[in-house]
Amino acid sequence: MSNVQIADEVQRRRTFAIISHPDAGKTTLTEKLLLFSGAIHIAGSVKARKASRHATSDWMEIEKQRGISVASSVMQMLYRDCVINLLDTPGHKDFSEDTYRVLTAVDAALMVIDAANGVEPQTRRLIEVCRQRDTPILTFVNKMDREGKEPLELLDEIEQELGMPCVPMTWPVGQGKAFGGIVDLRKQQMRLFKAGADKRSDEGDEVVPLSQADTLRARFGHDYALAEQNIELLTAAAPAFDEAAFVAAKQTPVFFGSGVNNFGVQEVLDALVDLAPPPASRHVTRADGSEHEVPPQSAGFSGVVFKVQANMDPSHRDRIAFVRVNSGRYTSGMKLRVQRTAKELRPTSVVTFLSQRREAVEEAYAGDIIGFTTHGGVQLGDTITDSEAPASFGTYTGLPFFAPELFQTVELANPMKSKQLQQGLLQLGEEGAIQVFRPTVGGSMLLGAVGQLQFEVVQHRLKAEYSVDVRLTGSRFHGARWVTCDDDAAMRKFTDEAASKLALDAADTLAYLMTSPYDLRLTQDRHPKVVFHPLREHAGLALQQAA
Repeated sequence: MSNVQIADEVQRRRTFAIISHPDAGKTTLTEKLLLFSGAIHIAGSVKARKASRHATSDWMEIEKQRGISVASSVMQMLYRDCVINLLDTPGHKDFSEDTYRVLTAVDAALMVIDAANGVEPQTRRLIEVCRQRDTPILTFVNKMDREGKEPLELLDEIEQELGMPCVPMTWPVGQGKAFGGIVDLRKQQMRLFKAGADKRSDEGDEVVPLSQADTLRARFGHDYALAEQNIELLTAAAPAFDEAAFVAAKQTPVFFGSGVNNFGVQEVLDALVDLAPPPASRHVTRADGSEHEVPPQSAGFSGVVFKVQANMDPSHRDRIAFVRVNSGRYTSGMKLRVQRTAKELRPTSVVTFLSQRREAVEEAYAGDIIGFTTHGGVQLGDTITDSEAPASFGTYTGLPFFAPELFQTVELANPMKSKQLQQGLLQLGEEGAIQVFRPTVGGSMLLGAVGQLQFEVVQHRLKAEYSVDVRLTGSRFHGARWVTCDDDAAMRKFTDEAASKLALDAADTLAYLMTSPYDLRLTQDRHPKVVFHPLREHAGLALQQAA
């Protein structure tokens, strides 16, 4: 296939993540986008423990029990001749690492805001990650059918938090019990609100052109007049939509609606196709530290593993490596290579996803998310290329591994299950569900986490997926730093003196486990030639360049 044909396919791709604070309605909106694209015909809903239906994107048993997303999920759908790759992420702060890694794999983000609560703490953290990567953000203000903050107040709050101007694309008429619908400023029409259901209901919606403003004023009275005033004010004061500014993450288009009622979803889906950018070039770092850009339309296939998930199908004990395709075209049976090890990758199957449902991949292009079924040899952050790519191709960088702040020791309830425990922790560590540390001088395995709920999920999964009961007890450690050193003698001195505080993580990278910030400062003073990295990828780059 020619580069021109590959470029045409790349232009059809839209890859985005949905981000929000917990309970803002993110997973519900995910369901409704699938519904409106035709990918599903009836939406699940996040319900109580014994509900018979659950969100399509929530596939883990613990997610169904608690009604929360604890792992990101991937869904691909076709809409208006575009291939849309949608990544649903956990909203809970304890699973922020998974969300941060997913954000490295997308070209845009859809931020969901609860109209009553505005911009909440977890949303702020995710906004910061998007800002660091200059990821374009579309904003959806959800739950307009409930009483909430005034729309102008919400816009001001979003602008303050994002540090960029808002450009309303739709505007609400009333809210709460008086919610009458939304004015579509792009199409100059008003869609009238009615409560939705699990099935798509937009086809029966009443749409009135703004040229019939007298009819709308008579029907909605003060609420419509206020909406007209606000729209006039915004038209005069707010900047017009600028596609280049949006793509550069310097303004955000804003939409209003009610995801649970299927309302305002159509406008968001159309905007994702019309406004969200297709895949762009990505940076690759070579072993010598030099960088180059890989265009998405280049002929050679390449991608990066941003997620590894074990036991998506418990009956098959499988492991799926999720790969964001960054360039070229993947075809079925293609010979692949892991750049980190220079070894050939032979996946038993390659699939696309609708959450836990899978379909075999015949071909995929930049922007697509594909899954390789593997039995080891692939880690988070690995760069995958076709076998024709040179060994000097380099690696895609930027996948974050944060130093954990919480540690617990693993104690096995049944000593006869030690083999299953080792396998379970190895796989859960490799997929990034938890950080697993093996002390270099022996002793119990340690689990490191960003949030307490990660420990509970791992304990649940060890029992459900590996039939292993474990007790988790407190640890004396309260932080970690990955260590590198260019001076062999200085490194030996450090490892001899700090042996009781050293451990290897799931990628066999050496880490120093600290008991307090003072402990770290003291150790740094004693060993000035040793570098202590708060992010594992920085340690990995240092080791790669040293080699």
